[in-house]
Amino acid sequence: MTPFELIEPRTLREAAELLASEDSSVSLMAGGIAVMLMMKIGLLQPTRLISLRGVEKRYSEISDENNELHCGAMVTLSALERSPIVKSRAPVIARTLRTLANVRVRNVATVGGHLAHADPHMDLPPLLIALGATVSTVNPRGERTLPLEKLYAGYLETTLDPQELIGEITVPAQGHRRAAYLKCTTRSADDWPVLGVAAVLDTDGTIVRDARIVISAATDVPTRLIAAENVLTDTHLDDGMLSEVGEAAASAVELMGDEQGSAAYKRELVRVYVARAVRAALSEN
Repeated sequence: MTPFELIEPRTLREAAELLASEDSSVSLMAGGIAVMLMMKIGLLQPTRLISLRGVEKRYSEISDENNELHCGAMVTLSALERSPIVKSRAPVIARTLRTLANVRVRNVATVGGHLAHADPHMDLPPLLIALGATVSTVNPRGERTLPLEKLYAGYLETTLDPQELIGEITVPAQGHRRAAYLKCTTRSADDWPVLGVAAVLDTDGTIVRDARIVISAATDVPTRLIAAENVLTDTHLDDGMLSEVGEAAASAVELMGDEQGSAAYKRELVRVYVARAVRAALSEN
């Protein structure tokens, strides 16, 4: 690992200003999981590393306001998992975190870093998108808010400006919506997913009034399956309908292959797991 200067700004705005220079050797670190791994293998060689550990305390807090869950970007994944507010307002998030990496990673990794890394194999982005989450960002000129699904531009790419940082994530309360996140892994349950599927349903009994289905790991960015959502909307669900939803999902999305499986293999997984995720969501109280 090459030598570097560690800088610890006291505010998120100050950190953004430090990034505003055109020095490409300046890198940012929140929890440091991905950054340290890339530095160790030589993929990233910063001369200046900006740590966010000392920024305002409010970015490490979770709150419940106006029927929305507010989560600062520096909240660790383990704090999110254990939060009584999260368990009350969006229990599906707490359930999902149980198999996100391992305890050691969750104790260090932050929500903001998890989202900003933009690896399509991450577990939270598809679920938060399905729940309707937004992100608020900070830059030297001010702030802006955008839907989380608009954050991703491609594999490891976001729509953030070079000097723009995630400050907070806002998630509408799950309320009476039924939600589930399922992932298929080739090894342990907490491994990188071959496919991740999030399903959030607004139901009246067994009638689905509205549906949001998002997949990850099989696509460059978390992707909503609009065709499958349309099949579900205003329908009475039975086994036949679930099969139709799976077919719609598998036929209407472009998939990528990787070392965990070919695109053709993942298409079969989409066909099966979308139907399973919908069924799992319906089984939740």
